[in-house]
Parts: sequence; structure tokens; C-alpha cells
Amino acid sequence: MRITSKGQITIPQQVRRELGLEAGDEVDVVVRDGVAVIVVATGPTGRGRRAVEALLGRGDVDLSTDEIIALTRGG
Repeated sequence: MRITSKGQITIPQQVRRELGLEAGDEVDVVVRDGVAVIVVATGPTGRGRRAVEALLGRGDVDLSTDEIIALTRGG
């Protein structure tokens, strides 16, 4: 397999068949002991999930949720 300039690869038909993958299915690539493994995605998927995961635990404001909401609503 060759990686494209966009970082994409084509999953071979035999592998898709064995995993029961069809066009539009979501998969994850995880690293286990230095080896990339393709697994069928479970749970919520897509850009939204990745965005939330990237932001989790990054807040450093000492305000409560109610205080933040009050600030954003102007009151």
C-alpha cells in the first residue's frame, strides 16, 4: 500500500471483505506495540468526536460552568 499526500490509504478488498466493511463505514487506526491496527469504530464517530477529544482536559479557567454561561450571556 502507498500513502497519498493526504495521508490516505486504500484498504484492500480482501481485508474489507473479511472485516465486513462497506463504503461509508467508520474505522479507527490504533497503534499497539508499534504496529498500526485497523479496527471497526465503535461509538460516536466523525469530526465532532475528534474535536471534542482534542479539547478534553484543556480548560484552565477557574470559573464554574454557571459563571462561564453568565459571562457568555452578558449577565
